[in-house]
Amino acid sequence: MAGFSLIETLRYEPDAGFIRLRLHLARLTRSARRIGFAQPVSALEKLQEAVAGAASPQRVRLTFDENATIEVTTAPFVPLAPDTTWTIRIADRRLDSADKLLRIKTTRRAVYEAARAEYAPDEADEVLMLNEREEACEGTITSIFLDDASGILRTPPISCGLLAGVLRTELICQRKARVGRITRDDLKTGKLFVGNSLRGLIPATLVD
Repeated sequence: MAGFSLIETLRYEPDAGFIRLRLHLARLTRSARRIGFAQPVSALEKLQEAVAGAASPQRVRLTFDENATIEVTTAPFVPLAPDTTWTIRIADRRLDSADKLLRIKTTRRAVYEAARAEYAPDEADEVLMLNEREEACEGTITSIFLDDASGILRTPPISCGLLAGVLRTELICQRKARVGRITRDDLKTGKLFVGNSLRGLIPATLVD
């Protein structure tokens, strides 16, 4: 469990502070414990230092490694237009549902980068990944959600081989989403959304 760092990517709003801060810190702490890293006790302090004096929304990226080193970088956050719908395509590359590192957000991103590279930027806004059983897992930078007309969004279980996304966790806790397997055929039967803590839910159209 060496040679990589844990990652948390947050949005900072001058009036509201860090969005979903408690869930991000909880995931970082839980991930560190699971892989034997030290506890990230100074994470909050480092985050606050990074945005001190920020007068506009920021994209904030924190990394934490096996030596307990925390690095935080910031960049201006530009929101999507309100009527944005992303075009989604499915990667040929498959995820291995038995790979437990897929459940933790780390700098080991080669599998996601390879999937993203299967399509040019003008062909897809996001690329969806399936596992060896042809079950939907996640996008390269987002969790996926299916509106199947049940009144609550469906999102794949962690056991399919995917990250416990912060937005995903929040929606499940709020009972706005429930865990349920999603097949490739299911993706064609309802309205699709993708999302992450940085950008929230984004309506999506699948091109398969």
